[in-house]
Amino acid sequence: MDQVISFFSHPFFILFSGMSTVIVIVTMLYSIVLVSKGVFPVLWRLGYGLSKRKIAVFADGRFDDLKAMLVDSRLFREKNILRIDKGSIKKARDISLLLVHWQVSKDFFEEILAMINDGDALIIYAPQNEGRIDDAGRDAINRNRNAIIVNFRGRLLNDVLTSMITTGYRQK
Repeated sequence: MDQVISFFSHPFFILFSGMSTVIVIVTMLYSIVLVSKGVFPVLWRLGYGLSKRKIAVFADGRFDDLKAMLVDSRLFREKNILRIDKGSIKKARDISLLLVHWQVSKDFFEEILAMINDGDALIIYAPQNEGRIDDAGRDAINRNRNAIIVNFRGRLLNDVLTSMITTGYRQK
C-alpha cells in the first residue's frame, strides 16, 4: 500500500491533479455563466408571460371557444385573456400578444395591423374548413415580423406559448 501511495505522490501526479482540478473548476464556472445567460432568461420570460401577460383575442362569436381552449390547457389565467370586438380595437393597443380568428376578423384586419407595434406577437387562427386566407391577407400578414398563421388548435397553443417567450416586453 505504501508503494502505491508513494507512486502517486510523484510530482507528475501532483501537477496533473492540480491542473485537472483547475480545469474542472473553470469549466463548472463557465457552465454556470452559460446557463444563467441562456436558460434563466427564457424561464423568466415564460413565467412572466404565463402569470401576467395579457392575450387580446379578436374572435367575436368564437371567443368563448378559444378562451376555453386556452384556459383548459391550465397554462393561461382566465383573467389574462381579453375579448376585443370590432368596436373596441383600440383597447388592444397596449397588449403585446394578439390572437386573431381570421374568419371573424378579416373585415377589420387592416385596422388591427395598423394598431400593433413591431415587437408584438400576432397569431392568426385560420382553420382550413373555414376557407383559406386570400393572397392580399397573406401578404399583409407576411409584412409583420412576429406574425404566425395557425390552422390547428393544438398548434395554436404551442404558438401562443412560444410567442410569449420570443417576443419582447415593453418597459413600464
